[in-house]
Amino acid sequence: MQNIFHATGIYNFTAGQFAMILVGLLLIWLGIVKQFEPLLLIPIGFGGILANIPIADIAGLSSMLVRDGQVITTLGGFLGQIYGFGIESGLFPLLIFMGVGSMTDFGPLIANPKTALLGAAAQFGIFFTVIGAIILAEYFGFNFTLRDAASIGIIGGADGPTAIFLSSKLSPHLLGAIAVAAYSYMALVPIIQPPIMRMLTTKEERKIEMAQLRPVSRREKILFPIIVFGLCIILLPDATPLIGMLMFGNLIRESGVVDRLARTAQNELTNIVTILLGLAVGSKLGADKFLKMETLGILLLGLIAFSVGTATGIIIAKLMNLFSKKQKINPLIGAAGVSAVPMAARVANKVGQENNPHNYLLMHAMGPNVSGVIGSAVAAGVLLAMLG
Repeated sequence: MQNIFHATGIYNFTAGQFAMILVGLLLIWLGIVKQFEPLLLIPIGFGGILANIPIADIAGLSSMLVRDGQVITTLGGFLGQIYGFGIESGLFPLLIFMGVGSMTDFGPLIANPKTALLGAAAQFGIFFTVIGAIILAEYFGFNFTLRDAASIGIIGGADGPTAIFLSSKLSPHLLGAIAVAAYSYMALVPIIQPPIMRMLTTKEERKIEMAQLRPVSRREKILFPIIVFGLCIILLPDATPLIGMLMFGNLIRESGVVDRLARTAQNELTNIVTILLGLAVGSKLGADKFLKMETLGILLLGLIAFSVGTATGIIIAKLMNLFSKKQKINPLIGAAGVSAVPMAARVANKVGQENNPHNYLLMHAMGPNVSGVIGSAVAAGVLLAMLG
């Protein structure tokens, strides 16, 4: 009887595992009750609970051992196998980018190209946080290298796939914590961004109404992904995996001749990858891996990066208004320069309508939002070119 009791979860639970299961339940609660990005938080939260079940080793990674000249492969838990196949390899981020491209209308960015500056400005949070990680390593005893700092900084773009892609190349040992931080902050956009938006704008600025965007032709929409991909090949080849899949997804959407492929990329494929990616990210919420000082540092830096990126987009929009003699820009759309598509654009629209019920900013905010996706991928390519 004693041996049976020693094999139970009650006997083997640790305080850390219990705490992380509560964290998993909190994420599920936020997804269901508060409806904060449920597509992400529910799989991540449930994956976190599975990862903290004692004995079962559900999140254990596969391993290979050479013994007497023979390669012996030990399969890990099912979440560990998903993690190794999709995240360590960098496959899931690329498939997600293809899905994002197939679901996103680049028309607002094409119709108002100057909003690309807002998406570019929001990437300042990435490079600000790289410096912050270096300071933590230099003065506070954190074990972060320059490559680690670059991987942590990309969280500032609020772009989970890009964060996973870059950290899998530069800092695989931090990949789990970075992925959890990136996706958590993406999901918490409705909580984090509004206070920053209200603090940096006046009520009159939030009331600014923007003119309707010009119609964008089908030819423009088809040429745009081809041109952007071509420029990426010439100027920044390291970013071509991400940019290439984003533009491919958008091309099959806008071409109008492969609707079956576009629908699959938008729906079935993206849904499957989202489920697997969420569970795999949650598998890194194991108490033994997550409850470390470095993880807390990553979470703090990620929050700072995201906040700085949001603030910078708003400030640049206000500066652009100083030089604009015609149509003013509502500074709220600058906050959509982070890559959380389309949540950041929806939040900008919601805050705008709180002050002016007739203010419809969603399509205007999609311009910097799309630009932010491209900008974060470019930033990742620059860091990879410098440090890879």
